[in-house]
Amino acid sequence: MALINKIRERSGIAVAVVAIALLLFILGGDFLAGGSSSLFGGQDNTVGTIAGSSIDVKEFEAQVQNQVQNYQAQGQSVNDGMLQQIREQVWQEFLFKYAYQKEYDALGLKVTPDELREMIQGTKYIHPFVRQQFSDPQTGQFDRNRLIEFTNAAANNQLPVQQKQAWDQLKLGLIQQRLREKYAALMSASSFVTTAEAKKEYQTQATRADLKYLYVPFYSINDTTIKVTDSQLSDYLSKHKNEFKGYDSRSFSYIVYQVQPTKEDSSALYNDLKTYASGLATAPNAQDYASRNSDTKVTYLKSYSELSDDLKSVIGTAVPGTLVAKDGKQIFKDGNAYSLHKFEGTQTDSLYTTRASHILIRADSTMSDSARAQALAKAQGLLTQLKAGADFATLASQNGEDGTRQQGGDLGYFQNNGQMVKPFQDAIFGFSGAGLLPNLVKTDYGYHIVKVTEPKSNTRYKIATLTRTLEPSDATRTAALQKADNLRNSVKSVKDFEDAVKKDGKLVVLKAERVNPEASSFNTIQNAREVIRWAFNDDTEVGDVSNTVFEVDNNFIVAVLTGASDKDNPKVEDFKDILTAKVRNEIKAEQIIKKIGSGAGTLEAIAQKYGAGAVVENAANVNLATGTFTSAGPDAIALGKGLGLAQGKRSKPFAGDSGVFIMENTKTTVAPEIADYSMYKTQIVQRTGGYNAGMLVNEAIRENANIKDNRAKIY
Repeated sequence: MALINKIRERSGIAVAVVAIALLLFILGGDFLAGGSSSLFGGQDNTVGTIAGSSIDVKEFEAQVQNQVQNYQAQGQSVNDGMLQQIREQVWQEFLFKYAYQKEYDALGLKVTPDELREMIQGTKYIHPFVRQQFSDPQTGQFDRNRLIEFTNAAANNQLPVQQKQAWDQLKLGLIQQRLREKYAALMSASSFVTTAEAKKEYQTQATRADLKYLYVPFYSINDTTIKVTDSQLSDYLSKHKNEFKGYDSRSFSYIVYQVQPTKEDSSALYNDLKTYASGLATAPNAQDYASRNSDTKVTYLKSYSELSDDLKSVIGTAVPGTLVAKDGKQIFKDGNAYSLHKFEGTQTDSLYTTRASHILIRADSTMSDSARAQALAKAQGLLTQLKAGADFATLASQNGEDGTRQQGGDLGYFQNNGQMVKPFQDAIFGFSGAGLLPNLVKTDYGYHIVKVTEPKSNTRYKIATLTRTLEPSDATRTAALQKADNLRNSVKSVKDFEDAVKKDGKLVVLKAERVNPEASSFNTIQNAREVIRWAFNDDTEVGDVSNTVFEVDNNFIVAVLTGASDKDNPKVEDFKDILTAKVRNEIKAEQIIKKIGSGAGTLEAIAQKYGAGAVVENAANVNLATGTFTSAGPDAIALGKGLGLAQGKRSKPFAGDSGVFIMENTKTTVAPEIADYSMYKTQIVQRTGGYNAGMLVNEAIRENANIKDNRAKIY
């Protein structure tokens, strides 16, 4: 999962494609588990529309299933989470095909065979994803020979079919990513800042003024005294449509019936364990008996590091041939897992296990001789402090130069099987007992100060472990489902829902607000696509109670839809809190200005007339770019009004962002003429160029494609 997280951090259309392909042909692995399913709604046969091209659900699902089959052909199963990622990848491929590719074609952008070759096996540039997959996980060193061997096999059709398909998918992803990079670079290079724009930027920064002002903040009037009507909210939204962009979301209330083991379930498990304890104690083959009756498979031969803390505390006094007990109890508890352990003696082998901590002071071949000498001196100084009694974990957290510093230098358990680089391994496993190594250990990474926290051991404990998990019984699950179904059948509306909750007295209503179509969870509920899909179904209307009881993990959920927003038809309810604040402030501004009057007299006299809340302040040497006020902060409207006044002039009362102002310009310093505005051109480019080339261009392509995404109603 670590690679998945890295991929998300570097998200993008092509990156997602590259990542999935890489995982497919190289990783394999156990992060994929569970089954796969396809969930179709009956209201539409299109997954979506991109740039006028409809994507039929059958076409979309065929590509999804093709990816799923690639995984399954390698003996891997695809769980719901991975299936969702695959669907997202396929959707992004359609986006690229219909929305982006035509833009690249119109500009003649291409990736040549030589460019692709350089990305996958070149000498100057190899794509980071490719480099990562052909690097030694222990040393981080890139293995070019392994890459060449693989690419030759691919070129000569010597790879398995699924692996070859994945490699082709990877190359396609690299091409798409390079096209995006070229397009972004072209857009950035095409951005041009005129001299007039640069001059305006200069004047914005260099023109300054001293301002005196009266400020009456909106919060000087209590919100509870202002009544805002629905018609006022609707009028405000109608006049400011461009400020409020619509979005698709659903809100719903729901009740969760948690399926948890009962006392009866616990008692039944305890009785079973007593029977198993007798059987395990007398079984002629304890390992076989434990394996046949355990919920989880466990290793029979265990190193000391593999023992639980409870077992470690008693294994030294355990009698071979008997069940291990702690404080007179043979049942060991770890969360919902309950275990019995029969100890059958020990044996030794050539593989040793130990535990150690280290402080790494980096000194690699890329550093200068003087830098390496400084690193050596620092490491030697730390070792001297430790020999004098300093705390190892403290020094490690303060000085360590790798990820272990977060754990006080702890490396955990490891074995002498090449897990560590050879000089490090030899030093630690050549040390007897536990404690601080007397000398520094030098590796390619630098200098290590090492403390062995648990002595090396090649003892293996023969322990037959039988584990049973406390889970809700079928009767418990059925009872919870029946309660949920009774509620669902008894309510037909939001009011019925609320009345039933009040009548029960024990139920708790939870609320999911503004859930987006692509979400797979809400609040603390994970893996909840079925609930969200119901909420976005065309047949589900506000006020509807779910037509089924949703089973999500160990929960049964009954929901009622309480709100819906549509990006193509924004409504007051979608922005009610923001609109209410805006309208309320407009009303407050009217009241404040009415009380202030025309603004005649000194500012101090006006403030005194108004009363509590009004202040008179000064702002010296402010400009439009960075100006701010003592009480009002960076109020853009007030800044513009103040700097727009001629020197010695006063404004009428007006509403700013945070309150009502009267501004006086006591002094204006006009920006002097300059000959060269190139610095200000550069500032504008730096401030806007990358954003325009990336986010804005990307948004423009998507808007131009008029994308309609129906996936939330289908999957």
